[in-house]
Amino acid sequence: MDLDRALRISAAGMQAQSTRLRVVAENLANRDSTGQSPGADPYRRKTVTFRNRMDRELGAETVRVGRVGTAAGDFPLRFDPSHPAADARGYVRMPNVDSMMETMDMREAQRSYAANLQVLEVTRGMLTRTIEALR
Repeated sequence: MDLDRALRISAAGMQAQSTRLRVVAENLANRDSTGQSPGADPYRRKTVTFRNRMDRELGAETVRVGRVGTAAGDFPLRFDPSHPAADARGYVRMPNVDSMMETMDMREAQRSYAANLQVLEVTRGMLTRTIEALR
Protein backbone atom coordinates (compact mmCIF):
# COMPACT_ATOMS: atom_id res chain seq x y z
CA MET A 1 0.00 0.00 0.00
CA ASP A 2 1.39 3.40 -0.98
CA LEU A 3 0.34 5.03 2.29
CA ASP A 4 2.39 2.50 4.26
CA ARG A 5 5.36 3.28 2.02
CA ALA A 6 4.92 7.01 2.68
CA LEU A 7 4.93 6.36 6.44
CA ARG A 8 8.12 4.34 6.27
CA ILE A 9 9.90 6.81 4.00
CA SER A 10 9.00 9.70 6.32
CA ALA A 11 10.15 7.70 9.34
CA ALA A 12 13.53 7.11 7.67
CA GLY A 13 13.87 10.86 7.08
CA MET A 14 13.02 11.60 10.70
CA GLN A 15 15.57 9.08 11.90
CA ALA A 16 18.32 10.59 9.72
CA GLN A 17 17.53 14.12 10.93
CA SER A 18 17.48 13.04 14.57
CA THR A 19 21.02 11.69 14.11
CA ARG A 20 21.98 15.04 12.62
CA LEU A 21 20.48 16.86 15.64
CA ARG A 22 22.42 14.59 18.01
CA VAL A 23 25.69 15.44 16.22
CA VAL A 24 24.89 19.18 16.34
CA ALA A 25 24.23 18.88 20.09
CA GLU A 26 27.54 17.07 20.56
CA ASN A 27 29.38 19.77 18.61
CA LEU A 28 27.81 22.58 20.65
CA ALA A 29 28.49 20.78 23.92
CA ASN A 30 32.17 20.43 23.02
CA ARG A 31 32.82 23.85 21.48
CA ASP A 32 35.16 24.73 24.37
CA SER A 33 36.79 21.30 24.81
CA THR A 34 40.53 21.80 24.43
CA GLY A 35 43.36 19.32 24.62
CA GLN A 36 44.72 18.34 28.02
CA SER A 37 48.35 19.11 27.28
CA PRO A 38 50.29 21.59 25.12
CA GLY A 39 50.05 20.63 21.45
CA ALA A 40 47.18 18.18 22.01
CA ASP A 41 44.30 18.38 19.56
CA PRO A 42 41.03 19.83 20.85
CA TYR A 43 37.62 18.48 19.94
CA ARG A 44 37.12 18.30 16.17
CA ARG A 45 33.71 19.21 14.75
CA LYS A 46 31.69 16.23 13.56
CA THR A 47 29.71 16.25 10.32
CA VAL A 48 26.89 14.10 8.98
CA THR A 49 26.54 13.00 5.39
CA PHE A 50 23.42 11.37 4.01
CA ARG A 51 22.97 8.78 1.30
CA ASN A 52 20.04 7.27 -0.52
CA ARG A 53 19.44 3.58 -0.08
CA MET A 54 17.14 1.47 -2.16
CA ASP A 55 14.76 -0.33 0.18
CA ARG A 56 13.77 -3.37 -1.87
CA GLU A 57 10.93 -4.25 0.49
CA LEU A 58 9.40 -0.81 -0.01
CA GLY A 59 10.41 -0.48 -3.63
CA ALA A 60 11.59 3.07 -2.95
CA GLU A 61 14.70 4.97 -2.02
CA THR A 62 15.03 6.14 1.55
CA VAL A 63 17.53 8.46 3.19
CA ARG A 64 20.06 7.10 5.64
CA VAL A 65 23.03 8.53 7.47
CA GLY A 66 25.94 7.73 5.21
CA ARG A 67 28.69 8.63 7.61
CA VAL A 68 29.45 10.67 10.69
CA GLY A 69 32.86 12.15 10.00
CA THR A 70 35.01 14.99 11.19
CA ALA A 71 35.49 18.41 9.64
CA ALA A 72 38.88 19.21 8.23
CA GLY A 73 40.57 22.50 8.83
CA ASP A 74 42.80 24.31 11.23
CA PHE A 75 42.00 24.90 14.84
CA PRO A 76 41.66 28.54 15.86
CA LEU A 77 44.13 29.81 18.43
CA ARG A 78 43.24 31.71 21.59
CA PHE A 79 45.77 33.50 23.75
CA ASP A 80 45.53 32.11 27.28
CA PRO A 81 48.97 31.51 28.83
CA SER A 82 47.46 30.20 32.08
CA HIS A 83 45.64 27.32 30.33
CA PRO A 84 47.18 23.85 30.84
CA ALA A 85 47.09 23.23 27.07
CA ALA A 86 48.83 26.52 26.17
CA ASP A 87 51.91 26.21 23.99
CA ALA A 88 55.22 27.99 24.69
CA ARG A 89 53.84 31.22 23.18
CA GLY A 90 50.69 31.08 25.36
CA TYR A 91 48.24 30.01 22.65
CA VAL A 92 45.63 27.29 23.10
CA ARG A 93 44.25 25.35 20.13
CA MET A 94 40.45 25.63 20.21
CA PRO A 95 37.86 23.34 18.59
CA ASN A 96 36.83 24.13 15.01
CA VAL A 97 33.18 24.44 16.05
CA ASP A 98 31.33 27.55 14.86
CA SER A 99 28.17 28.15 16.91
CA MET A 100 26.49 30.01 14.02
CA MET A 101 27.10 27.08 11.64
CA GLU A 102 25.76 24.61 14.21
CA THR A 103 22.67 26.76 14.75
CA MET A 104 22.00 26.81 11.01
CA ASP A 105 22.47 23.04 10.78
CA MET A 106 20.15 22.60 13.76
CA ARG A 107 17.41 24.72 12.19
CA GLU A 108 17.70 22.95 8.85
CA ALA A 109 17.47 19.55 10.55
CA GLN A 110 14.50 20.77 12.60
CA ARG A 111 12.64 21.93 9.47
CA SER A 112 13.32 18.70 7.65
CA TYR A 113 12.23 16.66 10.66
CA ALA A 114 9.04 18.73 10.95
CA ALA A 115 8.28 18.29 7.24
CA ASN A 116 8.65 14.52 7.54
CA LEU A 117 6.48 14.54 10.65
CA GLN A 118 3.80 16.49 8.77
CA VAL A 119 3.84 13.89 5.97
CA LEU A 120 3.52 11.17 8.59
CA GLU A 121 0.56 12.90 10.27
CA VAL A 122 -1.25 13.54 6.99
CA THR A 123 -0.70 9.95 5.87
CA ARG A 124 -1.95 8.61 9.20
CA GLY A 125 -5.05 10.78 8.86
CA MET A 126 -5.71 9.45 5.38
CA LEU A 127 -5.40 5.88 6.64
CA THR A 128 -7.78 6.60 9.51
CA ARG A 129 -10.36 8.12 7.17
CA THR A 130 -10.04 5.15 4.81
CA ILE A 131 -10.64 2.67 7.65
CA GLU A 132 -13.66 4.67 8.84
CA ALA A 133 -15.10 4.72 5.32
CA LEU A 134 -14.75 0.94 5.06
CA ARG A 135 -16.72 0.26 8.26
